[in-house]
Amino acid sequence: MLGLRRAFAALLPLPRAGSSPAAAMSTLLISQERYGWLRELGLQEENPGVYNGHWGGRGQVVTTYCPANNEPIASVRQGNLEDYEETVKKAKEAWKVWADIPAPKRGEVVRQIGDALRQKIKVLGSLVSLEMGKIFVEGVGEVQEYVDVCDYAVGLSRMIGGPILPSERPGHALIEQWNPVGLVGIITAFNFPVAVYGWNSAIAMICGNACLWKGAPTTSLVSVAVTKIIAKVLEDNKLPGAICSLVCGGADIGTAMAKDERMDLLSFTGSTKVGKQVALMVQERFGRSLLELGGNNAIIVFEDADLNLVIPSALFAAVGTAGQRCTTARRLFLHESIHDEVVAKLAKAYAQVRIGDPWDSDTLYGPLHTKEAVKMFLNAVEQAKQQGGSVVCGGKVINRPGNYVEPTIVTGLPHNAPIVHTETFAPILYVLKFKEEEEVFAWNNEVKQGLSSSIFTKDLGRIFRWLGPKGSDCGIVNVNIPTSGAEIGGAFGGEKHTGGGRESGSDSWKLYMRRSTCTINYSKDLPLAQGIKFQ
Repeated sequence: MLGLRRAFAALLPLPRAGSSPAAAMSTLLISQERYGWLRELGLQEENPGVYNGHWGGRGQVVTTYCPANNEPIASVRQGNLEDYEETVKKAKEAWKVWADIPAPKRGEVVRQIGDALRQKIKVLGSLVSLEMGKIFVEGVGEVQEYVDVCDYAVGLSRMIGGPILPSERPGHALIEQWNPVGLVGIITAFNFPVAVYGWNSAIAMICGNACLWKGAPTTSLVSVAVTKIIAKVLEDNKLPGAICSLVCGGADIGTAMAKDERMDLLSFTGSTKVGKQVALMVQERFGRSLLELGGNNAIIVFEDADLNLVIPSALFAAVGTAGQRCTTARRLFLHESIHDEVVAKLAKAYAQVRIGDPWDSDTLYGPLHTKEAVKMFLNAVEQAKQQGGSVVCGGKVINRPGNYVEPTIVTGLPHNAPIVHTETFAPILYVLKFKEEEEVFAWNNEVKQGLSSSIFTKDLGRIFRWLGPKGSDCGIVNVNIPTSGAEIGGAFGGEKHTGGGRESGSDSWKLYMRRSTCTINYSKDLPLAQGIKFQ
C-alpha cells in the first residue's frame, strides 16, 4: 500500500508556502495544471450535483476546500427541492425496471461497478484525501472497501432467500418470501464519503432496490465522482441511470428525504443529534430507518495485557483519520497497576507520529476536516482542563496551513466527567484508571453511545464475560484488537444512541427487504387454524 502512496504522491504537490487567503481564493485547485488528475474523474470547475439519468442541478453553488491548506478545489451546483422531486419520480420508475431483473443479474452489474472502481482506485482515493483530509493510504483503502463490498454483494445475490417452514395443516406449504423495499435513501457523512455509500448501495442494489444518495456537502466532489463511475456502468448495461440517483444538497434535501413516504428506507450516517431528528421524522410517517450515529468507544487494558499489542492499537484507534472515525477510541481504561507505564509508552509513541500533508507517503496523520472542527477540538481540551484533566501531550493547534491540531492525551479525569461522556470528533484520548473488572465493564457501558469496544487481556474467562450478557453493550465487541477497523463480512453498527442500525455483512441485507410469510394450499381441503370448523 505504501507503494501506491509513493507512486501517486508525485501527482499531488505540497501546498504553496506562505500563500495569503486572497491568493488562495484566486484560483481553484482543479484549474492548476498540477491538479489536472482531477479531470480523470470527470470533474470540472463547476460540477452538476444532481443525477437521475441526466446531470443537472438548480440549487446553490457550493465550493469545497482542501483541509490540508484550506484552498478551494472546485464547486458543485446542488439540487433544490424541484430537482429532488423530479429525481424521486425517476428513481421510482427506474426501480420498476431494476426489480424485474433476476438477483444474480443484478449482482453482475454490481460486479462491474466494483471493477470500475478498481480502475479508478488511486485517483479516487486521492480525491478522498484531497477533499476529506485523510491520508492517501486511507483514501485508497476506503475505495477498496466499496470494491470489497461489491464482491461480497455479488455472492450474496445468489444466496438471498427465506426458509420453507413446516406447516401444521396437511396439503399446505409455508414459506418466507423476501422482496425489495423499493427506494432506499442514503445520507452519508464527510468522514467516509465513499465507503458508507458503498456498504449501503451495493447491498441495496442486489436486493432489488433503487438508491438516492445525498452525501455531505463538504465532500460533494467525491459524491459526483463516484456517481459518474456508477452511471457509466448502468449506461453500458442499458439500464436507467436513476437506479443510482444523486442529489447534492443541504438540510432541506435531507429533511425532504426523511419526510417523504416514497422513501421506503432511509439510511442515515451522522451525528446523534441530527440522527434523532431524522428518526422522529421517519417514524412519524411509520417509515423505515437505518441509523449509524455517534460512538464514544473505549479500550480496556487489564494488568495481564500484552503491551506490545496495546500501544500500537491505542495509537491507531485514537489518532487514525485524526480522530474522525465513529469507531475512534476516545476512552482508554488502564488498570491502576500499569497506568503510568502505558501512559509513558503511549506519549512516546504519539511523539513519533508523522504529521503532514495527507498525500505525502511518510504522513500518518493529517488535518481535521474543517475550521469548525478545530474550534471544537480546542473547546474540548479547555473543558477537560476545567474538569480536572491534565494534558500529557498535544492540546494545541499546529502552526501551518490547514486544519492541523496535535494528537492529544488527557489523564486525571473521573470516568463520569461530562467531557469524557461527550463525543468530540477529534484526536483526544481520555486515559482513566480502574481497579476491578466489574466496575470498568460498567464504565464502558455507562455512556449513551454503544458502537465499538475492546479489551486487552489473556484471561479466557474474562474474555467470555466481556462477550456475554453482562459484558460490553456495544454492537462491536473486540478482544486484543482496537475499536476501529471493522470487516465488511460482519454486520456494522451499534446500540443505544448509536442508532441500532446494521450495515454491510452478515444478515444486514434483511434491512433492505420486506418479508412476507406465505401459505399455499395445494390440497382440495380447507383446514382452518386452531381446529375451527364452519358447518
